[in-house]
Amino acid sequence: MDLTQGTEKEKRARSRKMMLWFGIVSLIMGFAGLTSAYIVSSKREDWLDNIALPQAFYISTAIIMVSSITYLVARNFIKKNNQKSATLLLGVTFALGIAFIVFQFFGFSEMLGSGYYFTGPTSNIKMSYVFLIAFVHIVHVVVGLISLLVVFVQQLRGKYTSDNMLGFQLGETFWHFLGFLWIYLILFMYFVK
Repeated sequence: MDLTQGTEKEKRARSRKMMLWFGIVSLIMGFAGLTSAYIVSSKREDWLDNIALPQAFYISTAIIMVSSITYLVARNFIKKNNQKSATLLLGVTFALGIAFIVFQFFGFSEMLGSGYYFTGPTSNIKMSYVFLIAFVHIVHVVVGLISLLVVFVQQLRGKYTSDNMLGFQLGETFWHFLGFLWIYLILFMYFVK
């Protein structure tokens, strides 16, 4: 397929999707670097392999999974021209995104309560990586929430229809990516001791 063919709307849609995927690939590379450093550091003598991840991280994992489902169902409601239900589910998705971040910070509190700090005399390299990986992911979830807020406002303005969903699809793709990324990260930190 020739990417230069099609209407201006089609070309604009392809370019926006491509830019999103360039960004996602960049994020994948960044997190691949962090997880690679985690693996290399796990060979150090001072690495503690018997530390459990905070329970709040598992709760936040369930929350982000549910938020992907609510985003997906919102899209299906738009396609069926049920704008009220779509708007409601976008609001629920936003609330779940906030809840995800809150539980991440509860997880940080659990780690601090167990005496593990990001830096300082009581810190250790493994927990420093856990703090860092989770925090960098939180920063990207905040970006995802900003994107979701834009989608929500556009939905309130009646922009999205079954024939006009580009902005919605871009926001949804990024949100699902953040969810899959967190699932990968939590599984990685759980299994790579």
